[in-house]
Amino acid sequence: MDRKAFRKELKKAMKTADLTLKKSLRNAIESALSEQDEEAAVCRERDGSPEYDIDLRDYENVPLDEDVMAYFEREVKPYVPEAWVDDSYTDEKDGQVGRVGYEINFNRYFYEYEPPRPLEEIEAEIRGVGEEIVELLGEVAR
Repeated sequence: MDRKAFRKELKKAMKTADLTLKKSLRNAIESALSEQDEEAAVCRERDGSPEYDIDLRDYENVPLDEDVMAYFEREVKPYVPEAWVDDSYTDEKDGQVGRVGYEINFNRYFYEYEPPRPLEEIEAEIRGVGEEIVELLGEVAR
């Protein structure tokens, strides 16, 4: 229920077995032998701040002409009160929070609706393919 205690036990077991493992391998073992429990103690960074659960990471597409924080307060915060914006993630091009880009919805601008073929036509095609398969299986069985 406490990662710090788990790590101590892991180090003790490594010492008993006279093993020296690289950090990457220790992390892999820790990941394989542990699981998340909401009742466990909160894992903390070195500075004491809570460690964030990367499995809960999400992103939003904010319109170019809107302030990121205003959008966050209006569209995210009311529904996920514990959500936060990682303001350390900035775009190299403008120095602002988040990645700058533009999404073009090609379906909206270029899609042309084509109604499906009549059901009778589709059924006839399926029957034809079925008959062809039976015919080919008959040739294999000979």
